Amino acid sequence: MQYKSTRSQETVSTAEALLRGLAADGGLYVPEVFPENVLQDWDEPGLSYQDVALHVLSYFFSDLTAPVLQEAVQKAYGKDRFDHADIVPFYSPEAKVTISELFHGATLAFKDLALSIFPYLLSAAKQTSAATEDILILTATSGDTGKAALEAFKDVEGVDILVFYPAGKVSPLQELQMQTQTGKNVKVVGLVENFDQAQTFVKEVFTDPGIREKVNRQGYIFSSANSINIGRLLPQIAYYVWTYRQLVERGCIERGESFNVVVPSGNFGNILAAFLAQKMGIPIGKFVCASNRNHVLTDFLMTGTYDRNRDFYTTNSPSMDILTAGNLERFLYYLSDGDRQAVSRWQTQLAEQNKFTLPNALLEKMQRNWLAGYIDDKETEYWLRYVYHTYGYVCDPHTAVAYGVYEKVRRQLGEAHTVIMATAHPYKFPFTVGRALHLDEQEDPFAMALQIQANTGISVPPALGELATRPRRFTETVTPAELTQTVLDFAVMQRNRSDKNE
Repeated sequence: MQYKSTRSQETVSTAEALLRGLAADGGLYVPEVFPENVLQDWDEPGLSYQDVALHVLSYFFSDLTAPVLQEAVQKAYGKDRFDHADIVPFYSPEAKVTISELFHGATLAFKDLALSIFPYLLSAAKQTSAATEDILILTATSGDTGKAALEAFKDVEGVDILVFYPAGKVSPLQELQMQTQTGKNVKVVGLVENFDQAQTFVKEVFTDPGIREKVNRQGYIFSSANSINIGRLLPQIAYYVWTYRQLVERGCIERGESFNVVVPSGNFGNILAAFLAQKMGIPIGKFVCASNRNHVLTDFLMTGTYDRNRDFYTTNSPSMDILTAGNLERFLYYLSDGDRQAVSRWQTQLAEQNKFTLPNALLEKMQRNWLAGYIDDKETEYWLRYVYHTYGYVCDPHTAVAYGVYEKVRRQLGEAHTVIMATAHPYKFPFTVGRALHLDEQEDPFAMALQIQANTGISVPPALGELATRPRRFTETVTPAELTQTVLDFAVMQRNRSDKNE
């Protein structure tokens, strides 16, 4: 399998795509030939999540030997990595609705499902390439990716990782998860700005030859753990394939029967994985993109105009507080049937004017099976409370956004079964959950979590409870002007540490 840029003729091997993360022209890598409809007639019963993941990923990482890929899958999705034997379990609040729980990994967010395997893919890519340098991973996070990446790569030999997050704009427990991270090869820095600024910086670094040269002198090459990297994005397809197979095995739908997915969306990677699963043959009927008050994606899907000329809001569903959806570029590539010139033109317009507009023909094509909606903070709390009082199920605010938007578009979805993708554990957002359930206010997030536990009977996960006694290692914050120097200083510091240990 070869990979090509969404913006030009640049083509690289699987290993190069994994190691580079971003194309030299600023575009994103996509498979040179996408494996379409290969899963349509795949009907082997009784497979585990590991079996499904291995089958899906074999289409994309054919450069890796079967034993190497199989070992990566088994290690990534072993029993000790997730707190549920099924990896992705399900809850059905009503006959036509299923909640797919993606948050049973080490950091209690859906990012664990891809980041658990990413280090193994990256290591295999390095072994099959001519690269002799160590890898410096730069990652921007709106809340969950950062911790999942840090946990996945901590103490991995030959890899150092630096994470930027918007200081004060994630939940207290998301922040604590990152600030208390262990590992000798990690660093976390708060940015006095929003996620978009951090993500833009990371992309600029990857295409800046001056910064790359300075980091290369320290013996590093750059890579990314964001879903701009195919190693992060493509493993996410597996849980949509798994969801479909489980719906069939549980009798929710017949084999080949279509179902809808509702996905809380910020950076567009999660719902893009659903779109790619459909291209592989999974019968997804409608895609519902759910947004919060930062509803740039909803507006785009409804009007065809992507416009960042708007206010940015900090909400109670912070992982979706994004105005620049990094993975939308891949969707545009497939929507336009691989028109790289058009994709490049739209991205240039976005960079220069903060907006672009699709032709009417593409808007009509997109709207055949895409729906979108958004709700605000008060509505988020309302639907979180509604789901609990109606079904006895506690969801996190992002999943509440998805449920609220589902209710708004329910009639448009018809009678087809609908799956709501639950992206995080509710205890990562104790203040929002506590307010939604009308519990007494607490100043301490752990006190709030314990009160939720007392009222709902749902135990606080040990991975969050233990944060109360962990020391904060990383409390530094920087301005956008200091980002470049922060990266260079980290590279020098880690190289010096490495040299002393030799």
